[in-house]
Amino acid sequence: MEKFKEIKQPWLNSVSSDTIFILLPPFLALFIVGLFPTQFKESDAMPALYWLILIVFVDVAHVYSTLYRTYFNPRELKAKKSLLVAVPLFCYVISVVFYSLDQLLFWRVLAYLAVFHFIRQQYGIMRLYSRNEKEDKLSIVIDSLTIYSATLYPICFWHLNPNRNFNWFIENDFLRYPLPFLSLLFAWVYVAVLILYILKEITLLNKHKQFNVPKNILILGTVLSWYFGIVYYNGDMAFTTLNVLSHGIPYMALIWFFEKKRYSKEITEGSKVLKFSFGKYGVVVFILILASLAYAEEGLWDGLIWKEHNDLFPVFSILPKIEERQLLSLLVPLLALPQSTHYVLDGFIWKIRKKS
Repeated sequence: MEKFKEIKQPWLNSVSSDTIFILLPPFLALFIVGLFPTQFKESDAMPALYWLILIVFVDVAHVYSTLYRTYFNPRELKAKKSLLVAVPLFCYVISVVFYSLDQLLFWRVLAYLAVFHFIRQQYGIMRLYSRNEKEDKLSIVIDSLTIYSATLYPICFWHLNPNRNFNWFIENDFLRYPLPFLSLLFAWVYVAVLILYILKEITLLNKHKQFNVPKNILILGTVLSWYFGIVYYNGDMAFTTLNVLSHGIPYMALIWFFEKKRYSKEITEGSKVLKFSFGKYGVVVFILILASLAYAEEGLWDGLIWKEHNDLFPVFSILPKIEERQLLSLLVPLLALPQSTHYVLDGFIWKIRKKS
């Protein structure tokens, strides 16, 4: 055991904060779902308050945390002005085109873009936790295969087994092909990759006394949350709980860790948002800003489009429901712009500063 104490674990912020906000959420979500198997396993209905907390204050809120790495930071806004202007403009124009052609096409493209974003987040965090490892190329390949298998197999299962009682955004946003044989084949490949990863880790442990604690917890959490959320459970509440908590909380935590650290090193002038968000009680300001933006956006969605939660958005309930197709083709992409911009922009902002 003494030999293992010499190995410095690659925590991103600290043992406690990484554990609570990045590694724990999928296990917490699985624990919540496991406590109430009857309510979660086949459930379609979601209590209003639960929906508000999960969807608005976690899922939608995490989208706006990207602002701290981009538009809220004057130095980043100046340095990446072309990118930060072009991405939302491109997303809006292409979204209007898709929605004008076919509403389902718009939601389908947005859904697959979201899936790509969710998968890449798990890969990205895994690589962050692997940054100090003395890996050979084979180990890197096995790690990549594992994290992609942990996320892609459940998605493939979803496509090949059309009896799922949940959707990503709206009904039929995913393509469905009922092919049980192919689903079984993917399952065997999935299991084989997981076994290969375990054998690789055992080999490293025996040979180099190397065991990356946060990376392995992350991979385990990813395997469990994606498998149980999509394959094992077949209800919207279970999928949403495991999907949202496992993704949204770690993302907001990463933004907070990296941007607070960067702000303390690079005093950014002219940004009161950053000053208050990273001050003494900044975490409260950070959460309130994200929650307020998320509530306002979802209120507009509900007031103008869905009309499903008037009791949760009383101020927005007076808005007229928009049903005219041409107006919707301009409005819906506009309301979805924070999401689409977040998905696309996220592929750039974590490459900009590798030493954040």
